[in-house]
Amino acid sequence: MRKILVLFLVSTVSFGSWAQDGLNDLIKGSLSDANKLVEGYTTPALKAFGYGLNQGWYNTAKPHKTLGVDLTISVSAVSIPNSDLFYKVDNSQFNDLQLVSVGGVPVSNNGTGDVPTIFGPDVTPVYRVPSTNTEFEGPGGIDLKKEIGIQSMPVPIANLGIGLPKGFDLKFRFVPTLQLGDDAEFNLFGVGVMHDVKQYIPGIKNLPFDLSGFVGYTKMKMNVDLDVQSGNNQRATFESSATTVQGLISKKISVLTFYGGVGYNIANTKIAMLGDYDIDEDGYTDVTDPISLKADANGLRTTVGMRLKLAVITFHGDYTVQKYNTLTVGFGINVR
Repeated sequence: MRKILVLFLVSTVSFGSWAQDGLNDLIKGSLSDANKLVEGYTTPALKAFGYGLNQGWYNTAKPHKTLGVDLTISVSAVSIPNSDLFYKVDNSQFNDLQLVSVGGVPVSNNGTGDVPTIFGPDVTPVYRVPSTNTEFEGPGGIDLKKEIGIQSMPVPIANLGIGLPKGFDLKFRFVPTLQLGDDAEFNLFGVGVMHDVKQYIPGIKNLPFDLSGFVGYTKMKMNVDLDVQSGNNQRATFESSATTVQGLISKKISVLTFYGGVGYNIANTKIAMLGDYDIDEDGYTDVTDPISLKADANGLRTTVGMRLKLAVITFHGDYTVQKYNTLTVGFGINVR
């Protein structure tokens, strides 16, 4: 490919209240080269969003009484480790592309350099296409610490919980398809089940704490129309599915509830650039669905937190230790 290949929009949007503006930087070179750059640039965002979707499910291990309800809104700040602020670019791995400089500093003699990921500093890498001897700028990072004051990606979530007989608690999270401006749409669905397991364990079922098992699943999808070449159904998709399995424990002392959880996350996030693309602008399609990438966010997790309940109003905060450590805070209305 010698002409312009549009890289694509990478967004992290949840519940319509937080969004990152699109990325429409232009990449020249081969299709495999473009995929390598997109993968390096976006992988931290894909992982962070997967971790974020597994947050905010609970703030106690005690299920509701039958037909008890709660509506809880929380925001999780998913910390981005320093190791994911840059990715390594090696010119020897490209077919028709060379990294020239990053932030005005030439790359090393061995042809490798550290380039900002989407969460890295706002410095610009410059690339060269050897076959045409042309240069162009790649995308810089968002620099979350500069933009919002912390090196964390916010992921807001709202849950509705309903108590069922026999110690079950059913939880939902749902956002119908929303139009985000003229070019994007977003939807989210999730379901979780909490169940009191202490009732089955002789010798502890009468002790003054709560013990439950929990399983939660969340699916999010966003579609973005790309205004590149009309009539070719060009669009970008951002899709994430996240499952968490945990054991929960909590202890209520007056208006305070201390809670914790230990479990495992399974999350998969995908990005794709779809449609037909006339790369050399000769009136014929050169490539269909040029970019499709995914990243997993799997691993053990441990959560500790505290909830304050004043009448039917609750406030909670917890911290989860995982690959991308996460702080979650929120409030809700809880009727047992």
